[in-house]
Amino acid sequence: MKMTLIYPRWPKLERQTEFHLPPHGPVVFAAAVPEEIELEFVDENRQTVDFDQCGELVALSVMLTAQLPRAFEIAAEFRARQVPVIFGGIAVMLHSEEVALHADAVFLGEAEGRFQQVIDDFRAGRLRKLYDYMGNPPDISLVGTARRDILKRDLYNYRGVQMLDLVHASRGCKFNCFPCCTGYLGGRRFRPRPIDKVIEELESIRNNRLFVVDNSLAQDRQWLKELFTAMAPLKKKWVSHPILDDDEILKLAADAGAWYVYQAVFDTSDVIRNRVRRLKEHGIGVEGTIILGTDDQDEDYIKRLVDFLMEIELDVAEFTILTPFPHSPIRAQYEKEGRILSNDWSRYTADKVVFRPKRMSPERLQELYYYAWETFYAGGGHQLKMGELFKRVVKREMEDGTFRRYDPKRRRGFQKQREAMAE
Repeated sequence: MKMTLIYPRWPKLERQTEFHLPPHGPVVFAAAVPEEIELEFVDENRQTVDFDQCGELVALSVMLTAQLPRAFEIAAEFRARQVPVIFGGIAVMLHSEEVALHADAVFLGEAEGRFQQVIDDFRAGRLRKLYDYMGNPPDISLVGTARRDILKRDLYNYRGVQMLDLVHASRGCKFNCFPCCTGYLGGRRFRPRPIDKVIEELESIRNNRLFVVDNSLAQDRQWLKELFTAMAPLKKKWVSHPILDDDEILKLAADAGAWYVYQAVFDTSDVIRNRVRRLKEHGIGVEGTIILGTDDQDEDYIKRLVDFLMEIELDVAEFTILTPFPHSPIRAQYEKEGRILSNDWSRYTADKVVFRPKRMSPERLQELYYYAWETFYAGGGHQLKMGELFKRVVKREMEDGTFRRYDPKRRRGFQKQREAMAE
């Protein structure tokens, strides 16, 4: 049996350099697909969907709300050809009732140990409309090494630089930040993977540069100590979301290859100033993630915030507009207050105003979003600042002997060798 797995395209963040990371959700899901299934993967952000050449079943992996409109179009094309379509992924869990109108089946929750049932039902001609495992996650030890072999690696490089491979060491998040849906999606209980399983997966990834996509690396101090200690001998270089602000943990993270951190900058306090300083003192770069449009921000505050970012010498900044995604704490508040302006999911890209701000007009917030990008990058631009971060990681790789130029011909040579050995 053949199944086609598709990752729909979506509009990219305005003002940010466009690049394409290898998608994480599809390769993690693929590891839960029974081995006897012939799996074809299409990343529509880099490839074209051939509607006339597909498997007996089409699976749509939808991570972002902004992917939904295109996902619905793809599903309609296949269903018109009498090919059944099943949806899964983060955005599907957030929009399950709407998705059900466009699907033959909807899968909610984590797939490990569960997808065999879907295949059995499909083969028996009794595919269910809904497979609901929300709130009932599988044993975390069932999470295996993601199937990165389904990716066409040459599609994921930027100007000759191989993009980061994505990996996760835990699921769930004990925090409940106001713009975030993680508590609803993965639960508010921190669920770390066994460290030996994480290391086994890291060792299987040929790429030396990684993005550890855990929601937060600040949830369990002892586990972090053990994880970073185990990672250090691998000499990988990695990016992550916030790391616990603790000098011992930061040193261990740096020794384990922490390259730079996505650090939320939510005010101009000494707490943020000192957090950024400590990261830099440990040789860890900082990409600030800045949400514009919160209820405590007016025009003057946003301008002072941008000045503060330049004062503390952030390496890179990524500005987004507060977006009330379904099942986030802020969504319920804005719906109650009648402040949602649009449910056009194609606009939920975090660079467009889809709600009514408290202290300015929607139009002015949109203008200030552009102001923030233009002011912070007035001296060089996003690509130049990212280039500086890459210079640093290359220097570290050369010092520890792990630097390797990306060579697509060499990569294809390795692939041919593996295919020959398999034969």
